[in-house]
Amino acid sequence: MNVLIIDDERAIRRALKEILEFEECVVQEAEDGKQGLALSQQKDFDLIFCDIKMPAMDGLEFLAKAMQLNIESPIIMISGHGTIDTAVQAIKDGAFDFIEKPLDLNRILVTLRNAKDRNSLVAETKTLKKTVKKFKGSAIIGETPEIYAIKEMIEKVAPSDARVMITGGNGSGKELVARSLHDFSGRKKMPFVEVNCAAIPSELIESE
Repeated sequence: MNVLIIDDERAIRRALKEILEFEECVVQEAEDGKQGLALSQQKDFDLIFCDIKMPAMDGLEFLAKAMQLNIESPIIMISGHGTIDTAVQAIKDGAFDFIEKPLDLNRILVTLRNAKDRNSLVAETKTLKKTVKKFKGSAIIGETPEIYAIKEMIEKVAPSDARVMITGGNGSGKELVARSLHDFSGRKKMPFVEVNCAAIPSELIESE
């Protein structure tokens, strides 16, 4: 893991660096929030430890700037003057966790493990989103003239507000066409809602 430590106390940076390097992390250091912000924009860190009380730019200001710049690295706030209110505020503002000084070895290791798990989930989510984006609108497979005609019709009709009736036998792909219409429509960010009328009792159809 690539880790950034932002703290104006050299002793704290050194102690934390030794712990992290023992856990096979590659560590970089910054003396204040400004320097840390510059480094975090240049490189994607797997984890950032940031002190709260610092000159030039304090930790909470760094956190706010990092959120504005969409820095995705999980940020752990550390402080020797922390209160419950400060910790709660830091978490609300986007911090991944909050650790009080003096730093506890077990607490750091647990946070490190949680950050690794979180980063793995984020990476998997990004991969899934790319896969979905790649295949979105391509659920209808085929290269025949008839398939191309259907796809062209979907692209023409989907952007409009016209009502569409899809007909065809069982297994002909009516639902695929409906989903493709939704994917190409202006409502694609809204839920796709399926209603199985055959499952609704006849006396309730009209009211539904």
